[in-house]
Amino acid sequence: MHGPASPGWLLVALCAATGAYCLLRMRSDVEEQRRAAGGEALMGFGMAAMAVPAAVFTPPSWAWAAYATVFGAAAIRALWAARTSAHHLHHLVGASAMVYMAVVMAASPGHHGGGSGIPALTGALLLYFMGYVLLSGVRLVPVTAGGGTVAWGDRPEVARACRLSMGIAMVAMLATL
Repeated sequence: MHGPASPGWLLVALCAATGAYCLLRMRSDVEEQRRAAGGEALMGFGMAAMAVPAAVFTPPSWAWAAYATVFGAAAIRALWAARTSAHHLHHLVGASAMVYMAVVMAASPGHHGGGSGIPALTGALLLYFMGYVLLSGVRLVPVTAGGGTVAWGDRPEVARACRLSMGIAMVAMLATL
């Protein structure tokens, strides 16, 4: 996204680390955990790629269409998965927001922030993700596992922290749009 280099690199690091942890979560024994982790890994790595500061690397013009296609497919998959789990509705909103940002960036590659998207849609997405961040922060209270040791990839509080960090990153990316 278009913005200062230092915060951009911090955003890249945060999103990439979140994506990497989500890849670890895909090794879980719990099927629903694996399924959600795959979509979250895609979001983390996709957000990391989109957040690379424009001063360092300007993607080729076709990259934005590729982002829109990949996240459009992810949105369709999330819509299909939402039949059985309400959590996938959030994935649908997130993937749709990524499509929106890719389309806006494709339409205004030379602009550096502000005014290039649809203000009402950007505002609605910002409100949604700010609410999501606040709700995720409240839910971040450590969850006690029943008995026994929980595998690193199955720790619910770490998964929630990853979701919180991706929500914060989405707010930051939308704010610079």
